[in-house]
Amino acid sequence: MNGRQRLVPSLALLLLASVAIVAAQQQPMFRSGTQLVDLYVTVTDRDGRLVPNLTREDFAIFDDEEPTEIVLFENSVRPITVVVMLDTSASMDLNRGRLMAGAEQFLLRLLPADRARVGAFNDKLEINPPQFIGDRDALIAELPDLGFGNSTRVYDAAYVSLDALTGVDGRRVILLFSDGDDTDSDVGAGNVVDRAVAEEVMIYSIGFESNYFNGIRYVTTRPDRNLRRFAEETGGGYFELTEAADLGPTFTRVARELHSQYVLGFTPRTDGQLHDIRVLLTQRGLTARARRSYLAPSSNAVGQ
Repeated sequence: MNGRQRLVPSLALLLLASVAIVAAQQQPMFRSGTQLVDLYVTVTDRDGRLVPNLTREDFAIFDDEEPTEIVLFENSVRPITVVVMLDTSASMDLNRGRLMAGAEQFLLRLLPADRARVGAFNDKLEINPPQFIGDRDALIAELPDLGFGNSTRVYDAAYVSLDALTGVDGRRVILLFSDGDDTDSDVGAGNVVDRAVAEEVMIYSIGFESNYFNGIRYVTTRPDRNLRRFAEETGGGYFELTEAADLGPTFTRVARELHSQYVLGFTPRTDGQLHDIRVLLTQRGLTARARRSYLAPSSNAVGQ
């Protein structure tokens, strides 16, 4: 395999192992003796444009519909560690060049402190290089060598991306692209959502409607509906496209959003339960997007 990393794991075993992983990673972060939950918030206006230069007073957080104090507010860029995971199944053959060019636009916009790996999924899974790196040229050079295949393992691809981010400090992101329904995964969409929420990993999803020849006739694909769910539950964005020409601008938009988000921190409850959270804005005409829930630490964990 020329030293390249090919991932074809037994995901049933990974599901069992993930119980321990989630338990280790689901707790909010500590700062100066106080536990805080971080929310990464994207703000847009009525036209979908990103809104900069807001202040703490422009935001409100509701924990299970009860207002909670914003303890931390940042309007500066935090580095990201990201897995860019691309669908290279047979249905993408006609648009593979446009897809790789779009992914390149995202990688070109990584900042010096960002780190990334790139991967592909079909009936196989792969993520390269073996470690997260910040060398944009080296990451772009990986794109032409990504493999291709037949079936579409969307959920397995997201799950293996979560594995790749295990143990990584700081802000973690998955950028997931697919043009079709999941056809052959070992794990379910719910497994992906539960683990991403517990481990505080943000998922951005791009769905694409493509046309391809299946050996008998030309058919049109529809992106898996869970791509939207992944993004909405974890605070990422979902983009659904019908034109290959929009791939480049959309990958660029994702990079811009990730480097334009506000960070809000609040003190969580201590009951070990899953709680709904909402972020609202005091200014009319603006929309805030953030993850929808968090897993509170237990009182025993707080006391340790």
